[in-house]
Amino acid sequence: MKHRIVVLGAGYAGAYVAGNLARRLSPADTEITVVNAEPDFVQRLRLHQFAAGQEIEAPRLTDVFSGTEIGLRLARVTAIDPGRQVVAVADAEGGGELGYDTLFYALGSHGDDGGVPGVAEYAFDVAARPSALRLRERLESLGRRGEGGRVLVVGDGLTGIETATEIAESRPGLSVTLIARSELGARLSAGARGHLRQACDRLGITVLEHSVVEAVEAARVLCADGTAVASDATVWTAGFAVSTIAAAGGLEVTENGRIVVDRTMRSVSHPNVYAAGDSAYAIGDNGRPLPMSCASAGYTGMQATAAIVGRLTGREAPNTKLEYLGNHISLGRRDGILQMVDDEAQAKPKYMGGRKASRIKAGILRMSLWTTSHPTFGLPKRKHRLAAAPDTSAPASAEKAVA
Repeated sequence: MKHRIVVLGAGYAGAYVAGNLARRLSPADTEITVVNAEPDFVQRLRLHQFAAGQEIEAPRLTDVFSGTEIGLRLARVTAIDPGRQVVAVADAEGGGELGYDTLFYALGSHGDDGGVPGVAEYAFDVAARPSALRLRERLESLGRRGEGGRVLVVGDGLTGIETATEIAESRPGLSVTLIARSELGARLSAGARGHLRQACDRLGITVLEHSVVEAVEAARVLCADGTAVASDATVWTAGFAVSTIAAAGGLEVTENGRIVVDRTMRSVSHPNVYAAGDSAYAIGDNGRPLPMSCASAGYTGMQATAAIVGRLTGREAPNTKLEYLGNHISLGRRDGILQMVDDEAQAKPKYMGGRKASRIKAGILRMSLWTTSHPTFGLPKRKHRLAAAPDTSAPASAEKAVA
């Protein structure tokens, strides 16, 4: 009987790992199935552009996995049962269960309302394509009114900054306000903060600093200091959360639901489950948890692939790099910031800003799309056979994994 590998999620981490495993492991011994709710690959890093009205490429997953011998199941994951080694899914036909021998969990993250009243009912977000499409349609309707509209972006993290600047540049007829919990760009270097402020001034973005939103209503938000800010479209970018599926299935998770993994991305509680990307709580080479990001998805995905191949084929599971070097922030299509960080995850004094930084970010996005769309390109053509008894021994303890 073939060893069944089930990959949950076909985002940056899931699509990459599935393709790599298909190229490295012999189909005579393994059967790889990817489960994804959407039929297309979603460029999550560009959803703020999509929401602003730009056309973003979305390759069909059937094309992405064409010729790789990977099975694709278009369905929504509803539960996992590590004891029985099955995944429950739901689709248009009612769904069912998929059995596995090795599970790779990469369901990513979604927008987090932080328990703020009204966010779920009235706010938009760019954490997924359906929600970004809703925002796009709303912005288009505001533009058709001919009298402009007020767009309010809550949250000054990378997503909030990119969303506010993209909308302001793409739809100059709209008034854009960005609400920052502290100083605008607080995690950037002084020079980068100055560059960001100039970009907001150039694009006509109003910035409200040191403001905390306590409630969202249909046509305004209410701040902790009693201020009410009018809005025709409120975009919530103040946090991200992961699915509760891993926790409900009994995997060891952090307080916010991320799967606790060892250095090789193996669950510390279930040795035949691996995780990568936003779903995984992984410690980087600097001793700090890797942030939720595309870069982290790449590094953790490479590590998981190496570990799965090594253990299934009886080879040593090597350690790959787990590092976070910095942030690439787009400020519309013609401006950007490249901010590198040190080993303490603090911004380095020097930064790159302007058109060159924007081009570098665009190049990274093109490369991410291409490598995801060609998951087996450039890998060794030799496909390894599985060992007679793959390594399913218990992983390192949680204390060692997160030390």
